[in-house]
Amino acid sequence: MKSLVVIAIAFSTLSVNAQERRQERKGNDHKKEIMKDLTPEEVANLKTKKLRLKLDLTDIQQKKVESILLEQAVERQNKRKAHQNKKEKDKPSKEEFLKMQNARLDSKIEMKQKMKDILTEEQYAKFEKMKPRRHQRRDKRIKRK
Repeated sequence: MKSLVVIAIAFSTLSVNAQERRQERKGNDHKKEIMKDLTPEEVANLKTKKLRLKLDLTDIQQKKVESILLEQAVERQNKRKAHQNKKEKDKPSKEEFLKMQNARLDSKIEMKQKMKDILTEEQYAKFEKMKPRRHQRRDKRIKRK
């Protein structure tokens, strides 16, 4: 009888923890919805301020970084609109996929090069170490396997 009570308590504790995690994820969805509604200028401004705090940018560096991030935000918004306007929801062909991946990687390389030109060596080293959280989580999952 005692073991049944212990098992019941364990199950109720697990279900409460699972519900809390779901609620945390919902909070992130709300943040994503708000970010979608921001203009490219607002997005670039926010990202620049975050980088200024983390990398201790000068005013000149901040202006240059903000212009780069503004270009990216405008490009991202245009791609998002084009994707939404696209009527076909089919998967891209192999050639289209390869073209999209090459374009994405080229823009990443270009971004890194521009940042390397603007930042000092110390700042660039910090910048390289910064990864989005989703990549950190993915890396942890891969290491566990």
